[in-house]
Amino acid sequence: MQKIGSSIHVSLPKDWIEANQLAKSDEVELNVGSDSLSITVSKVNRPSKELVISYPLLKEENIVADITGAYLLGYDLIRIKGKSTISAPDREKIRGSMRRLVGMEIVEEDSTNVNMQFLLDSTTLNPRKILKRMSSITLGMFRDTLETLVSMDKTTLQTIPNRDDEIDRQYFLLVRLIRSTMIDQRLASALNLQNIDFLDYRVAANLIETAGDTIVEFANSIQSTTLNKNNLRKIYDLGKKIENIQEKSISAFIENNRSLAIEAIALHKGHQQRVLNLRSSLEQKKQIPLDFLDLLYIVERIERSWSDISDLVKPVYN
Repeated sequence: MQKIGSSIHVSLPKDWIEANQLAKSDEVELNVGSDSLSITVSKVNRPSKELVISYPLLKEENIVADITGAYLLGYDLIRIKGKSTISAPDREKIRGSMRRLVGMEIVEEDSTNVNMQFLLDSTTLNPRKILKRMSSITLGMFRDTLETLVSMDKTTLQTIPNRDDEIDRQYFLLVRLIRSTMIDQRLASALNLQNIDFLDYRVAANLIETAGDTIVEFANSIQSTTLNKNNLRKIYDLGKKIENIQEKSISAFIENNRSLAIEAIALHKGHQQRVLNLRSSLEQKKQIPLDFLDLLYIVERIERSWSDISDLVKPVYN
């Protein structure tokens, strides 16, 4: 810091000035924290984050993985620049990627080039709403899968994988938003969350995404099970009791409500006791169907993913 007249001045790094193409009289934005001050390029002058992917790719590379990785890293413009014609299978893979990435669209295309752009304004996105949507879809998947245990109508199970794909789309969007805020203090301030909050959101979203994948496994197992109605009913009754754990855990996290989190933790302990009692009763039988143990284990994993979210709620200290 240098004192010039009655003011204190701090010089900006030359490399940063050149990287952001700034010059005298250009505007920058200041963001003041309790113990920090950040300077960012103004929205007018801020260049779009752009990535060029050369085509054809190296043998060990994967075009879908490259596009998804660039999306998650927060690139606004992804250009596939070909030295030769982009093949029909690779072009279809590119289009398939667009269906998995919220906000990403193909804006320009010819035989050797494909340009994709993120068309959403990150400042309008809300991590709370994204997490709620993921949670709502997951709970709906679980309820519908559970109902097939008593209705014996398995047609609904065919929709479960596609609904899980939507969870993945929302998860990718949230990860992209979180990574963008880690390098853009202006965006973090607009969302009114701290870095530690975004880290917790990433963990919570990962737990929900894991629950979605496990529910798909649950649906597949039900499709092929040979268990009788009595055993299926036991799994159903156990599953119905964990829906409340999911609802309380998510609400506790989003609202940062420690009381709700404690309720969810208590429900989790009750679930563990029910599973323990069920296993004890099964041990008295000479033969336990493996299908029953498999379904029981899957329900436990789903419940664990949901109850772990309540552990992310910050304790309140006097």
